[in-house]
Amino acid sequence: MKRALRLLRLPAAALLLAAAIALAGPRRVWDALSGADPRWLLAGLACAIAANLVSALRWRALCDWLGMRAPAGWAVRVYFQGVAVNALLPGAVVGGDVLRAWRLRALGHPGLEAGLSVLLDRISGLWMLIVLGALALAQGLREAGTPAAAAIAGAWPAAMPIGPAPAALLAAISMLVLPWLALSLALRAPVRDGAGRLGRLRAALARRGLSGPYALQALLSAAVQLLSAGALLCALRALGADLPAWAVAVAAVPIFLMATLPVSFGGWGTREAAAAITLGALGTPAAVAVTGSVVYGAYALVQALGGWMSGGARSEAVEPR
Repeated sequence: MKRALRLLRLPAAALLLAAAIALAGPRRVWDALSGADPRWLLAGLACAIAANLVSALRWRALCDWLGMRAPAGWAVRVYFQGVAVNALLPGAVVGGDVLRAWRLRALGHPGLEAGLSVLLDRISGLWMLIVLGALALAQGLREAGTPAAAAIAGAWPAAMPIGPAPAALLAAISMLVLPWLALSLALRAPVRDGAGRLGRLRAALARRGLSGPYALQALLSAAVQLLSAGALLCALRALGADLPAWAVAVAAVPIFLMATLPVSFGGWGTREAAAAITLGALGTPAAVAVTGSVVYGAYALVQALGGWMSGGARSEAVEPR
C-alpha cells in the first residue's frame, strides 16, 4: 500500500504542475521562459548551490552538538546526495533525510542521534524560514505605495491593536526567543535514574551548552533561507518580475513549505501552485510566477546531478564521540 502511494506521487506531481501551467497559460509560460535573462538565471543557480553548501555545514554543526563527528567534506557530499534523492525520487524531502541518517549510522553513530540530527536540521530550516518571512513582512508593511504592500496590508485584520507591521516584528522576535527558552528549560530539568538513552542524551546536551549552538543554528539557517529566497528572487528577475526583495521573502514561506509536502515528486506541482497563488496575490502575472517556480525547481535538478554522481564516494570511518 505504501509503495503504491509513493508511486502515485509522480503522476500527482505531473498533474499539479500541468494544472498550474494550464491556468497560467502554456504559451505565456513558454514566452516568459524563452525570454529569461541568463545572467539572472546563473546568479540564482549560484545562490541555490550556496544555500545547500551552508545547509550541509548547518547539519554538521548539529551533528557535532549531538556528539557525532562528521568531516566537512563528507557532510557536504552526503547532503548533496540527499538533494539528489529529494529531486529525483518520490517523497519530497523525506528520502534525502533518511539517506543522511543512514549515512551517519554507517559512520558508526547511534541511530537516535543520527535521526535526531536530520529532524532538528529540518526544523531549524523551516523555523528560520518563517522568522525571516515575518521580518520581511514587517519591513514590507512599512513601505507604503507598492502594490505588494497594499495587497498584504489589505488582507491583514484592521482591528490589530498594535498595527500589522509591529505585530509581524513581534511574531518574529517571539519565534526566535521562545524556542530557546523552551529548550533551556527542557535541558535544565533533572534527569531521572533509568531515563534511558534519551535521558542520557539530554544530560550530555546540557553539559555541552545551548546558547552557542542555538546562535550558530540561527545564523546558518538565516543564511540558508536568505540564499534560497535570493535564488527565487533571481529566477523571477530573470523573467522580468520587479517584486521587491521583501515580498519574495514573504512569498517564499508558503512556496517552500508546500514544496516539502510528501504528496508529489521533488516538490513539483505543489510549489508551482503555491507560487501562482502567493506571487499572483502580490501582483506578479501567473505565467511569471509559475515559470519562476519551475526555474527554482530546475536549480535543484542541476545540483541533483552532481549529488547523484558523487553517490559512489567512499564513506570515511570516523570514531563516534
